[in-house]
Amino acid sequence: MPQRLELLTQWLKRITNEEVIKIAPASADASFRRYFRINSPASMSNDYGDSLIVMDAPPDKEDSEPFITISRLLADVGVNVPRVIEADLSQGFLLLTDLGSQPYLDALNDQTASSLYADALDALLKMQRDVSVKGDLLPVYDPVLLNREMDLFREWYLRRHLNVSLTVQQQEQLDSIFQLLAESALAQPRVFVHRDYHSRNLMVTSENNPGILDFQDAVVGPITYDLVSLLRDCYIEWPREQVEQWALDYLHRAAEAGVFELTEDHTDDVLLRWFDWMGLQRHIKVAGIFARLYLRDGKSGYLKDIPLTLAYMSDVCMRYPELQDLHTLLDEIAD
Repeated sequence: MPQRLELLTQWLKRITNEEVIKIAPASADASFRRYFRINSPASMSNDYGDSLIVMDAPPDKEDSEPFITISRLLADVGVNVPRVIEADLSQGFLLLTDLGSQPYLDALNDQTASSLYADALDALLKMQRDVSVKGDLLPVYDPVLLNREMDLFREWYLRRHLNVSLTVQQQEQLDSIFQLLAESALAQPRVFVHRDYHSRNLMVTSENNPGILDFQDAVVGPITYDLVSLLRDCYIEWPREQVEQWALDYLHRAAEAGVFELTEDHTDDVLLRWFDWMGLQRHIKVAGIFARLYLRDGKSGYLKDIPLTLAYMSDVCMRYPELQDLHTLLDEIAD
């Protein structure tokens, strides 16, 4: 989009008083936002380091106000997020501090996983414990949103991507399972939910690791949502026994920190059911989103991540009798 790049360049020249601005692509995400890296102007380098990030979020497609609001919320509780240096919401431009270029996904391996996840879980605890969810500053993960997300699987993955026409019985079975998953999510303690807390949105940083990105869609919702996003990541897989241990350790720690009250009814089996069923809801949604990114937006790179997403779904369904109908459907569409 040459016209937006020119507008962005002119905006940067005005706010930095620099005549020549060299802009390099930094990253893109699954939305209409794009990110660029620039060298810090002399007047800013002492305060913000050698480089800065510029967000291009077309205002007719993206609302950048939540990014600014939630960035402040998270910075106030001590987690490492980009600081907003300058913003022009009318044009959809933000100038941000740079959290570096090494995402967790590139750094995670058998040797680094324990340390990197420990840092990510520490940051998650800060968000869940310290960000207030009172008032109406953040939207609520309500039944309408939960079901709208799961319907993406039915519409974009099954109908449009696979050209599968569900029978009336299959439609009813999906509706029933979606209802069970929504009820499980709504029964959990409510906390701040980043909503996309995974290895592509966490950056390895030398101080206050990790740097946290892509938080603008945050809501108030279930305590296990970000936990399962992190530990059952659609881009990297760990042994189920290890994931369950990480999850249980975190939930007990969160209870000790006052994030929620752990009663005698909250056995480990109950906590893992919360975790498993929340992960299933998320992966149902994500399979639909990956298909939509390909079909609607021409982003074919996400297709390679669908098999792991479906494998997570199948694994959870096999372990709960209530979810067997979905497991049967997944088997049928795989044939």
